Amino acid sequence: MRALAHEVDLEIRLLLDAIYHRYQHDFRDYAVASLRRRLAQAVEHLGCLSVSGLQERVLHDPTAFPSVLQYLTVPVSDMFRDPWYFRAVREHVVPVLRTYPSIKLWIAGCGHGEEVYSFAIVLAEEGMLDRTLIYATDINPAGLEAAQAGIYPLDRFRRFTENHRRAGGKSSLSAYYRAAYGSAAIDKRLKKRIVFSDHSLATDSAFGEVQFVSCRNVLIYFNRTLQDRAVGLFHDSLCRRGFLGLGAKESLRFTAHAAAFAEVEHDARIYQRKA
Repeated sequence: MRALAHEVDLEIRLLLDAIYHRYQHDFRDYAVASLRRRLAQAVEHLGCLSVSGLQERVLHDPTAFPSVLQYLTVPVSDMFRDPWYFRAVREHVVPVLRTYPSIKLWIAGCGHGEEVYSFAIVLAEEGMLDRTLIYATDINPAGLEAAQAGIYPLDRFRRFTENHRRAGGKSSLSAYYRAAYGSAAIDKRLKKRIVFSDHSLATDSAFGEVQFVSCRNVLIYFNRTLQDRAVGLFHDSLCRRGFLGLGAKESLRFTAHAAAFAEVEHDARIYQRKA
């Protein structure tokens, strides 16, 4: 059994090398346990017999890679997911952001855009959206396209609305979308303040100077080396005393950059870059 697992891990490393050299997407420092699960699903979905078969398919059939990319990334989220996080942002981050004449946020690993629009709504409710620019980045082109479209099944908005209320929402969520034919389209007023862009935490450089970075439920899929690289990018992208928000199961405690941040709110995983 151990020999079989070793063989599969070797196949995974060869596949990730092939993807990096063929498509310039670097998953080589992603957590192995997570990759095993996701690639097993990709092998089954694409009708391959093994990870090696998946590698051959990816190298010789460019149309297969977008499907594999869907399994290597995790775009699923909710608007105002983890409401306590957005409530903490209102209480601890927004008052500081309010002091800036112009505001820039970076939402790294934006998936299908639910979190991006959640932040846009918070800033609109706080009267700050008109002087804010939100950078929303991801490595998945299909995910970015879906995020930019901002159209979601209407039945998801019952949960979104409850999350928004628990997050301290100051208006009706229905003011920020238009419903028709079982779908809901995000208001164009929010979209005007958002720039969607391809960006890899594994290979790309720091993303300008921003006051707040939110990257939630992404670091848990990285190994320690890539976690350190990503947090280093966040540190270099933040202005002095800028804020960083992570996912509920993530922490800066064991990263190489832990000493460069002060903890603002433990439960919400919000940190501030030290001056």
